[in-house]
Amino acid sequence: MRIIYMGTPDFAVPALDALAAAGHDIVAVYSQPPRPAGRGKGLRPSPVHARAQEMGVEVRTPVSLKGAEEQAAFAALNADIAVVAAYGLILPRPVLDAPRHGCLNIHASLLPRWRGAAPIQRAILAGDNVTGVTIMAMEAGLDTGPMLAREVTPIEVKTAGALTAELAQAGAELMVDVLADLAACPPMAQPDEGVTYAAKIDKAEARIDFTRDAHAVERQVRAFNPAPGAFFAYGGERFRVLAAHVEERGGEPGALLDEALLIGCGAGSIRPTLIQRAGKGAMTAPDLLRGFPMPAGRRVDD
Repeated sequence: MRIIYMGTPDFAVPALDALAAAGHDIVAVYSQPPRPAGRGKGLRPSPVHARAQEMGVEVRTPVSLKGAEEQAAFAALNADIAVVAAYGLILPRPVLDAPRHGCLNIHASLLPRWRGAAPIQRAILAGDNVTGVTIMAMEAGLDTGPMLAREVTPIEVKTAGALTAELAQAGAELMVDVLADLAACPPMAQPDEGVTYAAKIDKAEARIDFTRDAHAVERQVRAFNPAPGAFFAYGGERFRVLAAHVEERGGEPGALLDEALLIGCGAGSIRPTLIQRAGKGAMTAPDLLRGFPMPAGRRVDD
């Protein structure tokens, strides 16, 4: 097929590779415009943009698709289908209708659960046992289109980073399978029951609330690894918690319960095992405490 590919972050790179490897003709790639990054704040292309350049595919980075000129340029590609994965721009009706078979989206949840911007993090935060990917025919609503295929993935104790990588690969393979035989994947309307919305992550959510139960805190740690990073403050510094495990011992929320960084929660306690001090690299809790003791009886976030 003649495919327009639309994606921006690392999550969208495996599907671009898989579609090309399957023999499809990627006629153009759309991605978010380059953003300032690094110490010098120079403009850096998105992961999808960079990968498409390596492949020798034309890349377009409009700030909007609402203008008639951009819509005409999109239609002029004469695509059979557009494949969309975490692109980041709203697709107006003329864009949705331009490809011969419309636009298909790789969405990182089992729709209709977790429509919206942050389905992976929200699934972990909510304590869901499973998530997955859905191939959806796009329409004007927010992730409301009919489904062509789904694949279930257990969440277990994965971080958002690990789960994102796993779902990216699963979505890439599922999209290749769907495009191999579109007729065998008739669109099916999403059920009205079970709709939830995955709101964009606010950085303020990353501050650990130790009044919550320890299992909720542990999920917060996994949901915000690698970004924005769950954290607490101590001694005027910020500490990102990258991994932790739950213990049954109770104690006052936010109190240090022993000399090895056991922190009381609303129910149970949490022991960070991998932690990052501001301006430092990640280290184990024992390594941190050798140079920066946190004695029992003190509190974090004071």
